[in-house]
Parts: sequence; C-alpha cells; structure tokens
Amino acid sequence: MIASYFDQFTIISFLPGITNSSLMLIISIVLGLLFFSPKKLIPSRWQVIIELVYDHWITLINDSLGPKGSKYFPFVLSLFILLAWLNVLGLFPYVFTVGTHIIVTFGLSLSILIVVTILGLKNFKADFFSLLMPQGAPMGLAPLLVLIETASYLSRAVSLGVRLAANLSAGHLLFAILASFAYQMITGDLLLLSIFPIAIMIFITVLEMAVALIQAYVFCLLTTIYLEDTLKSH
Repeated sequence: MIASYFDQFTIISFLPGITNSSLMLIISIVLGLLFFSPKKLIPSRWQVIIELVYDHWITLINDSLGPKGSKYFPFVLSLFILLAWLNVLGLFPYVFTVGTHIIVTFGLSLSILIVVTILGLKNFKADFFSLLMPQGAPMGLAPLLVLIETASYLSRAVSLGVRLAANLSAGHLLFAILASFAYQMITGDLLLLSIFPIAIMIFITVLEMAVALIQAYVFCLLTTIYLEDTLKSH
C-alpha cells in the first residue's frame, strides 16, 4: 500500500506528552543554543557564518527600529534561528516539519500580534489607535478607513502564519509527488524516463533549502516591521 502524501504531516506520539512535533522543537532549541557555542579569537568558517547572521540582524534592527529597538534584537535573532533550524531539519527524510502545521505558525504570529498590541498600548496609550487612521485622510471616510485598517491589522496574524505554513507544505507535497513518480517509473522498468523526475527532485531540494531559510527570514523581517509600531507613534 502506498502511503498518502499527507502522512508526512501527521503528528505521532512517541511517549506520553512527547510527539514528533514537540521533539523537533526541543531538538531545534538545543541546536539553536549550540549554534553560538564556538568562541575563538581566530574564527572558523562556522563562526564566520554566526557573526554574519548576528551582524546582519543587529544592523537591520538598528536601521528599522532605531537605538531603542535594540532590546528586541535577542528575540528576533532567537526566533530566526529557531525557525531556520525547524525548516531545514524538516528537509531530512523521516523528519517532521513543524512549520507545516498552521496551528504552530499561527500561534507564533498571533502571540507576536498580541505582544505588539500590548506594548503599543503601554507606550502610547490611546494614541496607539492612530495607526488605524491614515494621516491626511478626510474625516468623512474615517469610519470606513478605520474598519479597513482594523481588518488589515488583525490579518497580520493570519498572513504571517499562513505564509510560512503554506510555502513549506507546498514544497513538501511537490517533492513527495515527484518522488512517487520516480519510484513508479523505476519499478516499472522505465529507468530512462525516471531521470527527469529525479533531476527535478534535485533542483527542488536546492530550492526547498533556500525556501526554508527565506521563509524564516521573511517571518522575522515582518516581525521587526510590526515591532516598529511599539516604538513609533502614528
């Protein structure tokens, strides 16, 4: 019996309270901590990569949020390292990809939106709601614009989480479909034709590695943009 393409997204319990999803989260957190372990005066290649990632994010946050935004740097960098490990590890055979479950990605994005809203209200009080009314807009359109901007603001949680889960899921499904085609051609003595799906699978693998890192980057980049609302009044 051929397994379903969606079996790779099934959550399986190993021990009471431990599933393949929670296990991958634990492994990614441990690897994230080990990511910063090398500390040498003369940096190795791995340490150079770490320093490049560190320098890029601290520069990006300082440019986007200013000096006051540096307090968010540990959170954004940690989030990027966690998502990057989760996505990259999910490319290995028989490894569960946590980011394909929208409940996980939506939970992260919703938590970020809630924290941004709380911090915005704490820093600006009622002035925080000024972001729901574009500057220079006629007051006659205020009720309509406020509704539109409110829907747009709340949709951040959905778009941020769905984007990550949808891109990862689509890539994994495409890879599984191509792998099944190649397997059926090989078992059907169509070795020459099987070269094409195998070649495409190699290309898709490289593409998925890029997507895994890019989606983690985009998620954290948008998080940085949303955190700007907690520091700058509209």
